[in-house]
Amino acid sequence: MGPWVLLLAGLLLCPAGVSTNPPNIILIFADDMGYGDLGVYGHPTSHTPNLDSMAAKGLRFTNFYTTGAVCSPSRASLLTGRFQTRSGVYPGVFYPSSVGGLPLSEVTIAEVLHSRGYVTAMAGKWHLGLGLNGTFLPTRQGFQHFLGVPYSHDQGPCQNLICFPPDTRCYGTCDLGETLLPVFIDEQILQQPVNFTELVPIYEQFSKSFIQRAVEQNKPFFLYYAAHHTHYPQFASARYTGKSIRGKYGDALLEFDGTVGDLLMAVWDLGIQNNTLFIFTSDNGPETMRKERGGASGILKCGKSTTYEGGLREPAIMYWEGKIKPGVTSELASTLDILPTVAALAGAKLPNVTLDGYDLSKLLLKGDKSPRNTFYYYPPTIDPNRGIHALRMGKYKAHFYTQGAFHSETTPDPDCHITALLTEHNPPLLFDLDTDPAENYNLLKPFIPKDLEPILTEILNERDRFHQSMNYAPSETNKGKDPSLRPCCNPECTPKPSCCHCSVPSVNEL
Repeated sequence: MGPWVLLLAGLLLCPAGVSTNPPNIILIFADDMGYGDLGVYGHPTSHTPNLDSMAAKGLRFTNFYTTGAVCSPSRASLLTGRFQTRSGVYPGVFYPSSVGGLPLSEVTIAEVLHSRGYVTAMAGKWHLGLGLNGTFLPTRQGFQHFLGVPYSHDQGPCQNLICFPPDTRCYGTCDLGETLLPVFIDEQILQQPVNFTELVPIYEQFSKSFIQRAVEQNKPFFLYYAAHHTHYPQFASARYTGKSIRGKYGDALLEFDGTVGDLLMAVWDLGIQNNTLFIFTSDNGPETMRKERGGASGILKCGKSTTYEGGLREPAIMYWEGKIKPGVTSELASTLDILPTVAALAGAKLPNVTLDGYDLSKLLLKGDKSPRNTFYYYPPTIDPNRGIHALRMGKYKAHFYTQGAFHSETTPDPDCHITALLTEHNPPLLFDLDTDPAENYNLLKPFIPKDLEPILTEILNERDRFHQSMNYAPSETNKGKDPSLRPCCNPECTPKPSCCHCSVPSVNEL
């Protein structure tokens, strides 16, 4: 057996014991998935039976938000329970040669749970920095094991990455000047370039082996499965290629749903379903510029890179067999709330920092109201002098600034396009999201109704309070780029980056 097989078979788990029986946590994070992409959220040709079943048996959210309309900021907030402004993961995203990353001083969910005796692992897309000698990899942020790509799978010359069938090329060109896409095992390169045909099956094998090993050692576990699906360019393994009537996007979505099903089955086969919490959501809205290959916002306005609802409101499902009562909730919630919620459920100590999330455990287990009543919308290009672009308070959402985005091109709505320049609104645009989730009808036009004046005043006061209380860390994404940081499995080879090739183990060998 090769070293990769041995790593899977003998994952090293921490010996720390636990005094009680805290729940296992499986956090499943999709990529660029829109609010309207799943069958259970209304898409007529999406076949997502496992997610639909999880929604039927768990709690499905209709007002769940991510904090960033692009990848890196949203992932920083998910793992820290803090707005990306506090960690400096703004504006935009990290690249293979980025100098910065999620600061090591930030405390992640993995670190919180590891301190409670959990074993921790991550599979999939990281996108929170690589840095010199792997400074910012997941293994430096509380994850004992990592199998995945340090950044987005379009941040490489993906036309050279073979998809299924073997004689076809992946759709799109992506970043032609970048190094070939690597797959890491912990802090070492396992494959370069990635074989998309077998990528997800390898992730699944790694995840299931980790779960089984944790159960054998009687340890609570935290698995963070950060999928590449359904980000452009879409791909799928042989098991799913050509199986969806929704085309290439549908195939990728079907494979993602298949992974959810395999993880559910693994938990049930091991008999730990009554002590395992599944959390599913996505990082930001769909990349509508890709047309049918970009995902769907459903009834919501615009998509990725905007602060309209389609950019930041996401599908979300939480499932815990026998613990969470099945249903649908319109209570307000966010990725920010995941860290304090799982910490409460695990009996773990919260980090001694300012958190922006709330503990939702009573909402999940008792059906109580959400402690969250407000949400703050940041654009990808955050300007500390300008602050948030929009604010939701209860059912009302106020836009102080609006701006279209390249990622949200091609839809009929001109407000979504890059030609919709940054515009300040004073008074703000105001929408009732309970009755108008598509943000069609500005309640303050042509004049401000008397009955809305107190609400508007309250919203403006809350915006000012939030702006004054926010401490903006120095930008990590603006620290510059160093081409020498781009990963290469043959560091002495030339010419780079085309010479960076490693042997690719087959999933059939595992």
